[in-house]
Amino acid sequence: MVRANESLYPGTELDLFSSAANWKRYIKEEIGPYLVGDVLEVGAGIGGTTRALHDGTARRWVCLEPDVQQAKRIQILSKQWHPDSTKVVAGSLPALAGRPSFDSVLYIDVLEHIEDDALEIQRAARLLRTGGHLVILAPAHQWLFSEFDKSIGHLRRYNKRQLKSLMPAGWAEKKARYLDSVGVVLSLANALALRQSMPTPLQVAIWDRWCVPVSRFLDRLYLGHFGKSILAVWCKQEPDKL
Repeated sequence: MVRANESLYPGTELDLFSSAANWKRYIKEEIGPYLVGDVLEVGAGIGGTTRALHDGTARRWVCLEPDVQQAKRIQILSKQWHPDSTKVVAGSLPALAGRPSFDSVLYIDVLEHIEDDALEIQRAARLLRTGGHLVILAPAHQWLFSEFDKSIGHLRRYNKRQLKSLMPAGWAEKKARYLDSVGVVLSLANALALRQSMPTPLQVAIWDRWCVPVSRFLDRLYLGHFGKSILAVWCKQEPDKL
């Protein structure tokens, strides 16, 4: 169900990156074990990530999107893939009942857009059942901050320490690694020289087709210590362990 609008998303990159199949496949392989049960995807955008990740395994998949026009796009698209298990809500976390009702909460390239990220994580934590997982994919390293980040409303880029500082005490870290090592070179070139506010479709296609497969190989060699994106997963522990 689409509800009242809360905000308008300033970025224009969602359609541009929606066809990045190799990258989305890479992310799905990294977080696949957590895409089960009741899943909440915060900031679902136009549904590109939803379509790549939601393969029908999850019992329920809730797309939370504050831009009502984008939420309507997801609502239309969701009729083509798993409509019975997909629900769309236009709003932010306060639009949901603040009780544990999800097994996973996903922030896929979303947290960097939210001004009070600490409060956001606190709210998300209350929505997770014991044993549930909070999954965050975000741009890494503030020294890579570029005109592209500014143009699509990024407020920051993260490192492992910064993300860990947002988590409630006692949660178990399941994964914390950097992805897309080749992307560091490309992002640095843009930050220092090109200074593009938006990549071209051809640049995105080359990155996804040729650079992402190389990154997947190099990321394993680097053991997740180097990359332009950071992926982190935490598990909510039993109440007596908090």
